[in-house]
Amino acid sequence: MTDRVEAGDAAPAFTMPTDGGGSTALADLKGSAVVLYFYPRDDTPGCTKEAIAFTGLIGEFRAAGATVIGVSKDTVAKHDKFKTKYDLDVVLAADEDGSVCEAYGVWVEKNMYGKKSMGIERSTFLIDGAGKLARVWRKVKVPGHAEEVLEAVKAL
Repeated sequence: MTDRVEAGDAAPAFTMPTDGGGSTALADLKGSAVVLYFYPRDDTPGCTKEAIAFTGLIGEFRAAGATVIGVSKDTVAKHDKFKTKYDLDVVLAADEDGSVCEAYGVWVEKNMYGKKSMGIERSTFLIDGAGKLARVWRKVKVPGHAEEVLEAVKAL
């Protein structure tokens, strides 16, 4: 179990494959804000609502100089289907081996209906242009979250 990163820490470096056959690396995004949001699984109700909410505000995030990246352990092929199905306009990164989830401390034991299992805790990290964690949201509730993150980006 990794120690949880907190606001003020250096953001753990990452390189992940993305939808559409691309890849994303924190090092390539230096100098601009990055919204890294972790979600449990493509095409599930909460995850879909969250991706649609970020997509709805993507123009404002871009205008504020931020890149929005959604991360789950789903494959790139699943991400492609998810993006197409809901016309999503955010980058979806595949952390299939879970190393980025571990680095950010979002791979946690979950307890659902008395059954324990490991999974991704819905969390969002706002990384500033210098590569530091400006804000951290854990155990995210989807309604209003994308708007709250956008306000934090604008305040950077």
